[in-house]
Amino acid sequence: MDAIRRVKRDLVIANRILARQDVLDAYGHVAMRHPKDPARFFVARSLSPAIVEEDDIVEFHLDGSPVDPGEKRPQYLERFIHGGVFEKRPEAMASLHSHAEDVLPFSISKTTRLRAVIHTIGEIGDAVPTWDIRDKFGDDTTLLVTNMDQGRDLAVCLDCNRMALMRGHGFVAVGRTINDLVRMAVYIPRNARVMMNAMRLGEFIPMSKGEIAARASLDPEAPAMKRGWEFWAREAGVGHLLED
Repeated sequence: MDAIRRVKRDLVIANRILARQDVLDAYGHVAMRHPKDPARFFVARSLSPAIVEEDDIVEFHLDGSPVDPGEKRPQYLERFIHGGVFEKRPEAMASLHSHAEDVLPFSISKTTRLRAVIHTIGEIGDAVPTWDIRDKFGDDTTLLVTNMDQGRDLAVCLDCNRMALMRGHGFVAVGRTINDLVRMAVYIPRNARVMMNAMRLGEFIPMSKGEIAARASLDPEAPAMKRGWEFWAREAGVGHLLED
């Protein structure tokens, strides 16, 4: 199978997994960088993730414009998130924008930052940054990222981190591979739930910097790390797309 077809299939798998795992609902999206041209990326047309098919995948320049000038189907308004991230982070091969409800309280808290507390999510780092669109773009936006200036500003906040919260909106995350991103994204809301429940009990113990570094050093393509991708794909009804 050629590389472009594989990317499109992987994006279908990712969309279906993330919808099934309640990371994405009717909204949110996941993108992959072009395997041969780093100045382009793929993301679905404006469509709910649970029903994305290969023919729905569209190729874009980093500025969010379709590579095919004849592409007239509606596109995600926030595709500029992916353009900004891929422009800022040349090593990132996949990116995600989610509105997962379990994560949202940490995006608006003035006192408590989201921390890695379960071992499956150490890659998010010691403390997750929060981007507030109001800081640079005022208080009359919809909180949506609708142009490249906003996408680039979000990418600056993300910096070298794997994840950034978006105040009152959701989060953005990046992966070294699509499997790497999807596995991490599935556990991000679970980590948020565990942390919230631990806070109800009193003090909690976050992962240490050493534990986080050890987790981040794992090979995302090792068989153990891909186990979730393969299981969740079959659970979401797209296991057949794993085959070449």
